[in-house]
Amino acid sequence: MDGRRKRARRIEDVVPTHPGTLGSYALAYMRDLEIRNYSAHTLKNLHTNLRIFLTWCDERGLLAPAEISPEVLKRYQRQLYHHRKTNGDRLSFSAQRQRLSAVKRLYKWLLKERVVDWNPTDTLDLPKVEQRLPKAVLSVREAERVLAQPDLSTPIGVRDRAILETLYSTGIRRQEAVNLDLYSVDADGGVLTVRLGKGKKDRMIPIGRRALDWIGRYLDEVRPELAMAPDDGALFLTIHRTRFSPERMSLLVRQYVAAANLGKEGSCHLFRHTMATLMLEGGADIRFIQAMLGHVSLEATQVYTRVAIRKLKEVHELSHPGANPRQRPEEAAQGRDAAEEELLSALAAEAAEDDEDRADQENDDRS
Repeated sequence: MDGRRKRARRIEDVVPTHPGTLGSYALAYMRDLEIRNYSAHTLKNLHTNLRIFLTWCDERGLLAPAEISPEVLKRYQRQLYHHRKTNGDRLSFSAQRQRLSAVKRLYKWLLKERVVDWNPTDTLDLPKVEQRLPKAVLSVREAERVLAQPDLSTPIGVRDRAILETLYSTGIRRQEAVNLDLYSVDADGGVLTVRLGKGKKDRMIPIGRRALDWIGRYLDEVRPELAMAPDDGALFLTIHRTRFSPERMSLLVRQYVAAANLGKEGSCHLFRHTMATLMLEGGADIRFIQAMLGHVSLEATQVYTRVAIRKLKEVHELSHPGANPRQRPEEAAQGRDAAEEELLSALAAEAAEDDEDRADQENDDRS
């Protein structure tokens, strides 16, 4: 692969995009999704996965949509299976599935647009994704140890404690934490509004008193010193006076987890796993945890049960060890039922997707 291709990140910089090529149709497909208001995260992942496929095709002289056959797709699937990342590891089956799914989505659109007469991906079987439990979950004591790492004698330490407390109390996703604005926090009501979460869905979730106290201290003592006109209203600001990037947020949390010397690794999703697990062990009904996490359903056949924010707050206060500083949870319940295992497995799949996103970003940064 030449240096130009290795450095490039955009489809148009990697493969031909003149009319009639796979590259031109891929860009048209991306524009169509953008017009239909797909999230930036979805578009970024799809772009990355299509770019990888198009690069592979271009290297083999396959430029037109009609040149892709089931046999070609089987060769591509085998290549993904045998591919090694820069650290020597194979792609996870989740990552392989994402890359193949992107091709399936493209060809479904090409068929709808009558660019092709048939869909060669119809016979392509996607790899089965293993149902994994989280690689690491923190106990209450371990979570408190991580929370105690920031240096509270410094303004940045106060900010970081507020970030960690927010993640621990609410279990929100990394991108959702980055997207928080000043108006997202209702301190009087004890509620956090997560706007445009995954799938561009808004939701209101409880946030514990202790987390609100740390956010309040950050807002009083630290943020006024970091804010700079024009202020876009981001809740958490970097030392550069800007909103956090997802990668910077991950790095911050990961460093504090490592500093706690627990023998465990993780970042924002570690707190997401921990929040869900501790609430399960505290006796919360799985439907309430589902609402907290923003999961539409545990399985495709289940009907999502909407819950009132007042009831959700009550459950959160009773089952989350960090919701009320004076409360301590009971010992972990013995065993979990199938629905609980399914919830934790879904969280692990989210974390695996984030890991692959981070690996793709790191590879791009090295290029």
